[in-house]
Amino acid sequence: QVQLVESGGGLVQAGGSLRLSCAVSGRTSSSYGMGWFRQAPGKEREFVATITRSGASTYYGDSGKGRFTISRDNAKNTAYLQMNSLKPEDTAVYYCAATSGYELRTREPLYEYWGQGTQVTVSS
Repeated sequence: QVQLVESGGGLVQAGGSLRLSCAVSGRTSSSYGMGWFRQAPGKEREFVATITRSGASTYYGDSGKGRFTISRDNAKNTAYLQMNSLKPEDTAVYYCAATSGYELRTREPLYEYWGQGTQVTVSS
């Protein structure tokens, strides 16, 4: 059974940075493409970023373009989301997810495994 555990969330002032981590267990992370999604209070979950199995390709949703960087270290079975220049509207629960597909995927149903989420709160 594959398990994903996010960490690195917290409270940060606007303009600050956070790096989220997603530890993969149960199978090597290189077997999966990884994605990050987020859900703000009262809103639907939205796609943030995705990275292929090897890490060679990445793709960002509108919420992640320009300020966020997705990466991975397969030797550590971990994926990351570096978030810079954070804004109050970035406040949300951030989820990592794993997909067995080889291509870049943005749709939630295409991800088989999900973490529990980590809260990110950006104060103004």
